[in-house]
This record gives sequence, structure tokens and C-alpha cells, in this order.
Amino acid sequence: MKKIFYPAEKRGHNDIGWLKANFSFSFGPYYDPEKVHFGALRVLNDDIIAGGTGFGTHPHDNMEIITIPISGALEHKDSMGSIGVINAGDVQVMSAGSGITHSEYNHSKTEAANTLQIWLFPKVRNIKPRYDQKSFTDVLKLNQLTTLVSPDKTNPDTLWINQDATFTMGDFEPGQQINYEIKQPGNGVYVFVIDGAAKIDHTVLNKKDALGVYDTSSLTIETTAKSRLLLMEVPML
Repeated sequence: MKKIFYPAEKRGHNDIGWLKANFSFSFGPYYDPEKVHFGALRVLNDDIIAGGTGFGTHPHDNMEIITIPISGALEHKDSMGSIGVINAGDVQVMSAGSGITHSEYNHSKTEAANTLQIWLFPKVRNIKPRYDQKSFTDVLKLNQLTTLVSPDKTNPDTLWINQDATFTMGDFEPGQQINYEIKQPGNGVYVFVIDGAAKIDHTVLNKKDALGVYDTSSLTIETTAKSRLLLMEVPML
């Protein structure tokens, strides 16, 4: 097993008033040649968006974009005609493909929203753009990982993504041991602690810390506090 530790306090930061962003990888004004991507995982932005504000219409292409609200809600509009609101407990997937424009605004005029925006390099370039979202509020079970995103188009319980990647998330009590088996040989796993604390192979992770693990077929996570974990299994490219 090989691993890369990504401590929360070593992330990039940008505060422009309405947006307070934390960058796990090089993005916008933040650049670190050692933090450009982890395999197919190109962007992991931990954004706090003030009430009544958001991202105006802007373009994307050839990127798989996953948005996971931690608290609050976002309004989404795009050039395909998709309009909707994603709340905490929901997950949004957008395949930018050959090109798309969209906007995202805080649904609340007064309360801040905290969201994770995640970009993956696509498996196939220039596909027809697509949008999907799904609520997982009623399927998340304590002390279990729930699959949110997968490359399986036929699975009605997950959101499909144009990459051999699988995202799982779960809430865990202290003292739990989570055994995760790599689903696609050669993939790595980026474990992000949304809240709480955990240990992987003697590496201690606290809130918003992450560990990239690869060259292994499995890993074991031990929770040392009440925790919410996000596991992103991705090709190492």
C-alpha cells in the first residue's frame, strides 16, 4: 500500500467575501505542483457560499462534476434546460462532455451553504452533456457505506458517471472498523473526512483531512470519533 496524506490546514484558500474556498488541489489562484490531481480526481473544493450569492453562468467541457452539499442548498440552472435545487443529502452529477454552461446559487438569501465540488477527468471525451441528481437521505444507514456514484448505468440506486470511479459515503460511530475492497483493479481511493476522525494504516485523519491510498486491493478505516466519511475510488491514470 502506498499513501499520500493531505492535511486540511495545508489546503489552498481563497476568501473573496461571498465565497470562502478551500482547495485540495491546484485551482484558480492556488497552485502547488505536488497537488494537481490524485489519479482521475482533479478538483476537490470545499466551498462556503454566503446567502444570496453564487456562481454566475460559466462554461465547462470534458469534466465529470459532482456536487455534494454538506449544509444548505444550491440552485442549479444549465444550458440543457435543467433547473433544480440540491439540498444536503442530495448528490448532483454533471457530465460537461462536449460543452455546457451552468450557474449555481445559494438557495437561501440569508444562510450560508457549504458544498463539496468535485471534478474528475472523464473516461470518454466529448460525450453528450448530461445532468442528474438524487437524494440519499433515506438510504444512508449508520455504520454502513452507501454507494452514491458508480460507472454502472444499470444501477437505479446510484448516479452514473463517465469514469471507472465509485463514490461511497457513510456516518459512523466511534470505534467502527470499515473494510473497503477496491472495485476496479488498479484504482486508488481518496478518503476525505467530512467530519470526525479516523485512522488508516497508522495515519490519523481529523476533520477535512484526506488520505490518498493506492497500490493495494483493500484498506481498513478505524473511526476514533463520530464521523462522516467520503471515499472516492478513482483510476490512477
